[in-house]
Amino acid sequence: MDDKYKFIDFLGLRFNVANDLSVLISAILVFILVFALSRKITMRPGKAQNVLEWMIDFTNSIVKSAMPDGSGRRFNLYAFVLFLFVFVANQLGLIFQVKVGGFTYVKSPTTNPLITMGLATISLLLSHYYAVKKFGFGGYLSNYARPVKFLLPINLLEEFTNFLTLSLRLYGNIFAGEVLLALIGTVAKSVGAVTFVAAIPLAMVWQGFSVFIGAIQAYVFTTLSMVYISRKLEQE
Repeated sequence: MDDKYKFIDFLGLRFNVANDLSVLISAILVFILVFALSRKITMRPGKAQNVLEWMIDFTNSIVKSAMPDGSGRRFNLYAFVLFLFVFVANQLGLIFQVKVGGFTYVKSPTTNPLITMGLATISLLLSHYYAVKKFGFGGYLSNYARPVKFLLPINLLEEFTNFLTLSLRLYGNIFAGEVLLALIGTVAKSVGAVTFVAAIPLAMVWQGFSVFIGAIQAYVFTTLSMVYISRKLEQE
């Protein structure tokens, strides 16, 4: 996509306005969603509470599948927030995009690799932190030489590949979806009424498919994050 972005320099750092606004809007939407669903918690749940409990059970099951011994309960909240944020962030650009004066201000933040890399970094840093907390720094380092010492280079390389696959898988899928939607929009305007009418059902079908892909990618990202954390808490 040929989007142009505004940048703000502050204290020697450069900020992409579209990234910052999109992440902030996604976080606010997640807060509003959870707040709205949890306003009236009762022993006999209503429809809103049932939806919230279903989402919590769903993300809890992701954690439990990665850490079936029960040690993963501390990550239930993280998995819940991570899944909802990634899901909303994936859909944001499908719901609306804001472009003013040729500059993009709001889009799906996960179409930028820096955002997905940031999310992957959080998950991987958590895995390293809890590994050090469980095994001690020496035990944590010794895990890289397990089960045999000559696997040390491979285990170190795996850390880098885990980071790339976790972040770039999410970025690639969401970015490709929005690129195709943009191409459909270009085709719709290319000839006139004929291509515009023909592109409408195609755009609707692809948007529906993109919602599905966004949900799947949120599930995959959360699942892999929990798997990476669980592997750090295991000793060969």
